[in-house]
Amino acid sequence: MRFLLKPLSFIPALVLMYLIFGFSADEGVDSAALSYKVSHKIVEVVDVVGEFEWTNAQIDAYTERIHGKVRKLAHMTEYAALAVAVSLPLYVYGMHGLLLTIVAGGFCVVFALGDEYHQLFVAGRSGSLRDVAIDGIGILAGIIVVRIVGFIGRMTVFRKPKQRKYKKISSSRYL
Repeated sequence: MRFLLKPLSFIPALVLMYLIFGFSADEGVDSAALSYKVSHKIVEVVDVVGEFEWTNAQIDAYTERIHGKVRKLAHMTEYAALAVAVSLPLYVYGMHGLLLTIVAGGFCVVFALGDEYHQLFVAGRSGSLRDVAIDGIGILAGIIVVRIVGFIGRMTVFRKPKQRKYKKISSSRYL
């Protein structure tokens, strides 16, 4: 059964790559509008939770202030998710340590470069090595998460049980 399921573990990575490519295919105006909407919603939630009772003008001003940061955080987040989705199957196949970091990280960075190249051909968009560097931060974070979870799993859940040594206390009883 494992033989059949292991290859399917790459499906989340393929789905994320498809979604990232789709977001990159959005024209610049549409992409900016979507991220502005998300930024605006974040500010509205902060206003409600913090009970600040900001005016619409204040909400718009705070939205403008965080809009760029939200866009870059979205880059990091989507590539962190991609790195996790790529790293986990490789980890399951036995790739660990530095090799996992190099292979999964390299694959994700090459995809990020391709994504930025793709954006050169989309109206209102541009490719940026700075965005690839921001994506790289997310990629590294995702791989570190997988390595930590894998290490903890190996030390706890998947650890080989220790052989228990029994001490003879009498001729017929063992502890």
